[in-house]
Amino acid sequence: MDPALFPRESGQFIAERSRDVFVEEEGVQKVAEMLFNLRHTDDLTASGWKKANPLAPALNWVFVIDTMNFSFWPEEETQQCEVTYKGTKYTGYMTLCAAIARAMEEGIPITDPKYFSQMSMEELGQVLRSDNETPMPMLQERHQVLTEGGRVLLEHGGSFRSFISQAGNDARKMVELIVEKIHSYRDEATFEGKRISLYKRAQILVADFWGVMEARGEGDIINMDWLTMFADYRVPQALVFLGALRYTDTLMQALNKGELLSSGDRREVEIRGCSIWSVELIKERLCKLVKERDGQTCKVNSAVIDFYLWPYAKKHHKEMAHIPIHHTRCIYY
Repeated sequence: MDPALFPRESGQFIAERSRDVFVEEEGVQKVAEMLFNLRHTDDLTASGWKKANPLAPALNWVFVIDTMNFSFWPEEETQQCEVTYKGTKYTGYMTLCAAIARAMEEGIPITDPKYFSQMSMEELGQVLRSDNETPMPMLQERHQVLTEGGRVLLEHGGSFRSFISQAGNDARKMVELIVEKIHSYRDEATFEGKRISLYKRAQILVADFWGVMEARGEGDIINMDWLTMFADYRVPQALVFLGALRYTDTLMQALNKGELLSSGDRREVEIRGCSIWSVELIKERLCKLVKERDGQTCKVNSAVIDFYLWPYAKKHHKEMAHIPIHHTRCIYY
């Protein structure tokens, strides 16, 4: 079988053949202008990452979180899984971060691959327990991917640091290593007869690794610009809201009705692929503005744009409520 196209090429391939999702030039320009005005703020740097990940202490922690970083949306908006940590109540992705922080405080060695590679489903259920009747979705799958990931780390030096160091300091090689060795990170599909990849969690793992290293002053990782945005269900909603993406009425209706899209469904692949491509174009446009107006080289990469758009979507969720997010239960995002 031919190897899959990488995420950037996949995004372009999908966007050029898409039937239900379209990248809008005008919106791309608008978002680039918006980001241009933020170019001197922390929002577009790795410290913007730190803001979005206040509970991130160490590299193995990042690996545990990113390995289970998928599918937090509730079946019913009113039934959200909740985890309280140090007096703050968390929902969504942050329930996972809070649950892991809580476990560490309770003395559970949840970030030690020797432990999490062989923990039982009951033990993980206890770690991820919710404060209310709504459990975190997909416990069985989270258990499967975490124990698998732990076993891979043990085969490669016993820590995420030793595992990832095999890729040198190269973001692209890191992504390739992760998807080659850890099956659950292989976020691929077939679109118009071609194997494509979106690699949301593999890329976010590399970007989080960079974020932690950057915070330590050791973030000299090359090829960060190779990474794309991390195609999930939250950022596409922000891109539609900002006018950089447009859905057809038919797709809008299906999503408004709450239709569940299966992983690999053409529409689901279009939403994710076009999101990747629109952010690539936003980045290009932004760099052009920086060059034209400031006469400088632009250092913003797509990961940093994603680190801005994701919290933006969370912050403006009320204004965006009329734009439906797509729902797909899977381990990829």
